[in-house]
Amino acid sequence: MSRSPADLVGDHPDIVALREEIRRVGRSDAKVLITGESGVGKEIVAFGLHATSPRAASTFAPVNCAGLPETLLESELFGHVRGSFTGAYRDKPGKLESAHNGTVFLDEIGEMTLRMQGMLLRFLETGEVQKVGSDGGPRIVNVRVIAATNRNLRDMIAQGTFREDLYYRLNVIHITVPPLRERRDDVPLLAGYFLERYRGSSGASIAGFSATALRALTEYTWPGNIRELEHVVERAVVMVPRSVVDVDDLPVEIRSHDPHARKPRRERRRTVADDLYKVLIEQHESFWTAVYPLFMEREITKSNVRDVVRRGLEEARGNYTIVLRLFNMPPADYKRFLNFLRKHDCHVPFKDFR
Repeated sequence: MSRSPADLVGDHPDIVALREEIRRVGRSDAKVLITGESGVGKEIVAFGLHATSPRAASTFAPVNCAGLPETLLESELFGHVRGSFTGAYRDKPGKLESAHNGTVFLDEIGEMTLRMQGMLLRFLETGEVQKVGSDGGPRIVNVRVIAATNRNLRDMIAQGTFREDLYYRLNVIHITVPPLRERRDDVPLLAGYFLERYRGSSGASIAGFSATALRALTEYTWPGNIRELEHVVERAVVMVPRSVVDVDDLPVEIRSHDPHARKPRRERRRTVADDLYKVLIEQHESFWTAVYPLFMEREITKSNVRDVVRRGLEEARGNYTIVLRLFNMPPADYKRFLNFLRKHDCHVPFKDFR
């Protein structure tokens, strides 16, 4: 039986305490602010809170506040009516409405503009959802809001870039998630979870990791935290043709285990391309339905498309045929895909990744 992300905790003292805190806080309906380095698994903690709450049978709706410009983020949260802006071809409910009686997880809350912070504060005070472009009255919804950030919100308040009243609304309960390098016992559990997840979606026959591979994974310092581990396992599922992942199948930085890599990488904000890539890889949508329409409707740029393609080529080591499979397109679409990229100046040279 597959494990829930909420169960992925080892015996490290900080994680045992965190597990108990998730169970205790999950039973309440209080708002929660989760902090920690980028990639530590703040969404896993948020899902754990939802899964242990009375709202567990209802929707868990994550929203990346950094991955969308303000106008699209407003539509994503509050919904819109047909014709309210270019590309609004139909009425669409927002995540706050769709998650009625459930939980909305606002990731990277520190990236919200002050205007959006004001709109969120009003929602938290009233529970009212007003769709973009709607002339009708607002709808009252009941959702639990969990927020997360890797930024210091108190510093942002002092700088005038985050509202103090919103901070106190969100920070009813504060949970800090320690980085993966401080909880190495979690690495085999998480690696096994991600292996099962991606193996099931891709049909791969990988059974597990060799002892030496697990040792290398456990000893690595994981500057990118859980997100980096997930990408390493995902790459192994796609690239390894055997039933067992060996140490030689791991990225060179893990095999060599550079002791100078103990410091975490400088934080990099999640981008539109990150979210599009996640839709392709995790939700298994086709490039033609997830990326192409947004580009043709000018909701994303050439640079966004190139970044998505670049991510695919990094995983595929420069092989466009594998990129096609990663992006859920049939082999027959190979020429169509390359022609589209060249025509719109989105092509990325495969030789850069060999």
